[in-house]
Amino acid sequence: KRASSAATVKGCELPALWSCYALSEGSEYSLSMAPTRTRQSAAARHQQILAAARPLFAERGYFGTPTVEIATAAGLSHGYMFRLIGTKEALFIDVVRDCFAEIASAFRHAATNETQAQSPSERLQETSMAYVDVVARRELLLIQLQATAACTEPAIREAVREGYGSIVELLRELTGADDAAIQQVMAFGMLSNFIAAMDAEELDEPWARTLVGDLVFKPPQ
Repeated sequence: KRASSAATVKGCELPALWSCYALSEGSEYSLSMAPTRTRQSAAARHQQILAAARPLFAERGYFGTPTVEIATAAGLSHGYMFRLIGTKEALFIDVVRDCFAEIASAFRHAATNETQAQSPSERLQETSMAYVDVVARRELLLIQLQATAACTEPAIREAVREGYGSIVELLRELTGADDAAIQQVMAFGMLSNFIAAMDAEELDEPWARTLVGDLVFKPPQ
């Protein structure tokens, strides 16, 4: 007689396929199913893509980064990634906005350590020193430069304008400094970006010493 390959639970035969599952311990009704993978939300997937895209965009820029490499770095198929992000331009803009949000966060954190007894110029000086930490984070530094280089694209140009505009208004709000003082801080910030990007502070040459001057490029230990 041919042996039955069906499993039985409380007198009922189950399909042979189910016989590979063992009955849950202590229960005559339940089957212990194989473990299933946790499905990530769309928001979590989006953050996963952003994390993969940031270092690639920082090193190679908007125009030089193939989207297939971003998908590979994120562990996703190319088509599925595009269903989540829409376009490469939209993804780059999200990376740029995250960059400016991190700069703003650094300034806000620095401002919480100040007292209202300080003058606006003193508050601005103390708050702007937080930019030393930003410059020291090469990925964040390079994204700013790559975003500026991609301003030939109208949507990216608008995102960069919004980013720098938000930083200017945040410094005004946090410190009460006037336009001239904020302009000077922003100018030093832009100069710091270029010096740090080419590691000019490490050079012992007249032109480099002239540009670097007393600027600080390493956060205090």
